[in-house]
Amino acid sequence: MKWNQTIKHYQNYLRIERGLSENSISNYSFDIKKLVRWLEENEIVVSPINMGEDIAQKFIYDIAKEVNPRTQSRIISGIKGFFNYLIFEDYRSTNPLELIESPKIGRKLPDTLSLEEIDQLIKSIDLSTPQGERNRAIIETLYGCGLRVSELIDLRISDLFFDEGFIKVTGKGNKQRFVPIGGATIKYIEIYRNQIRIHQEIQPEFKDTLFLNRRGASLTRAMIFHVVKQLKEKAGIRKKISPHTFRHSFATHLLENGADLRAIQQMLGHESITTTEIYTHIDKSHLSQIINKYHPRR
Repeated sequence: MKWNQTIKHYQNYLRIERGLSENSISNYSFDIKKLVRWLEENEIVVSPINMGEDIAQKFIYDIAKEVNPRTQSRIISGIKGFFNYLIFEDYRSTNPLELIESPKIGRKLPDTLSLEEIDQLIKSIDLSTPQGERNRAIIETLYGCGLRVSELIDLRISDLFFDEGFIKVTGKGNKQRFVPIGGATIKYIEIYRNQIRIHQEIQPEFKDTLFLNRRGASLTRAMIFHVVKQLKEKAGIRKKISPHTFRHSFATHLLENGADLRAIQQMLGHESITTTEIYTHIDKSHLSQIINKYHPRR
């Protein structure tokens, strides 16, 4: 069994059985290909079925010299998943990385923007251009609904249920959820739809896609990152931010204003409450206010 062929089978498994996005599949494959390149560079001839613990340990030892602990942990996890797939398919009986522990890493708290900074970003948008109205609607949707970038670019007009106050979002693993949408976000989406998008020549396969580029096709992840980077520089914000920062800000601001953690979990589409709990570590002053307000020994 050859590496390239096995990786393709694994990609199909992730795509069909696990329902992962192409972006996630690419990330998983990247780490396995890193292992394959290392084998080639070190002139080690071994198949995925026959690779042993000694080779796995040497590989991890070598990459530990090149990458930080967080990246090392991700690589170990990704390659473990690949060999678990081979066990699942009865190609192997053991995982050569089973006894290799990931380095201990601290939990990295996400960067967030204040409401004033978000308003500052939006004010920096040039609304005299069609792209400006679109970009305002994009930022308002990222922040107003807490969407991932992939969820934003896949959002369809048929997913908008404005009369009910919800949008239908397709998240990781093709799982769908309904997310509440506020009046302000609805207003800016409707301005974009009725004043800008309606005048575009739209490619047939993107008739139902909400946010479009100048050619009437779907936007890419890279384009959304570029828009946010430009707005950040124009607004003079020095924080390192990305489209995901608006999702973090959405959750943080909800928590600060008293929203239930379980409700935030549902809106973000987190499978585990543990993932959502990271937001409780961001604003210590907010937690202090809760103690002072609600604890009987305050």
